Amino acid sequence: MMDITGWSAVSPYGVGAASFAAGVRSRRPAAAEPDPAGVPGAEVCRVPGFDPRTALGGKGTRAMNRVTGLAVTAVGALAAARPEPDAALVLGTTSGSVQSMMDFTRASLTGERPFDVEPSAVPGAVMNCAAGFSAIRYGLTGPNTTIAGGRAAGLLGLAYARRLLAAGRAATVLCGAAEECSAARSWLEHHARSGAPARLGEGAGVLRLEPPGAPGALARVLAVHSALDTGVAEVRRRALAAAGVPAAAEVPDVAALIGDTGAVSAVFQIAAALATGGGTSGRTVVVTAADPAGMTAAAVLELRPGHRPGEHDHHGRLVGAP
Repeated sequence: MMDITGWSAVSPYGVGAASFAAGVRSRRPAAAEPDPAGVPGAEVCRVPGFDPRTALGGKGTRAMNRVTGLAVTAVGALAAARPEPDAALVLGTTSGSVQSMMDFTRASLTGERPFDVEPSAVPGAVMNCAAGFSAIRYGLTGPNTTIAGGRAAGLLGLAYARRLLAAGRAATVLCGAAEECSAARSWLEHHARSGAPARLGEGAGVLRLEPPGAPGALARVLAVHSALDTGVAEVRRRALAAAGVPAAAEVPDVAALIGDTGAVSAVFQIAAALATGGGTSGRTVVVTAADPAGMTAAAVLELRPGHRPGEHDHHGRLVGAP
């Protein structure tokens, strides 16, 4: 078990946990636009007005890709609120920035020589770029891990964070995921779904995790379970059994509101549960995720008794948010 003591979000509702909480509590669909890449039948829900250089300043952002900017912004919201240099960072992804990977490959193939590529583009084409940049920017010296698990990445990250805490490798883990909207991702998704219409979203979400009994806990993660080629219902049953809970309220996917956010979708579900109190069915909730590649996962959370939906602290800040 472990406790969630804070969270941050950069979503199609805007930058910040307060914007996300207001959006999901009102059930207001985020603004969508036709896919600028021209993908047939596709819409995108982008983080409004987001630009890495504008959000983070000019230093170290000249060649920063979008998914890295989203992740660094979300991690920074928690890291700046409570600096902990020894904290671990676990970040989920689908494939990193496929746009950066394709741009780099294209430059190598079309240049006069294969190595005629922009050196500053190399880091962005590596899958763990976002986690690395985040750790460097905020001085996080604990374990740094990137987990590629598609739509299940956020919950796989929770399981990894739990092991770090249990083994004493870290006293605090910042655990989340990030996904960007890009032309490359849109076309990959288009072909993967055989041309079916889609509404893609983007963003980043991060949870602060600590051992059980942490002061100010918003929720306790009772169990996390994942499996390959196993149905969501069975994974859910196993997670509930591991938690010793007979039943729990299902946290609805927020894709209908902000689009398919890929790797960050499960983290946004957890954030929605924290922002809304998990609905009226009880204080114990379950979050599930399924990736088309066959990975399924479920997590059981117990919302803390002192946590009320939409509660603000004495500074006027949303509980759990920086």
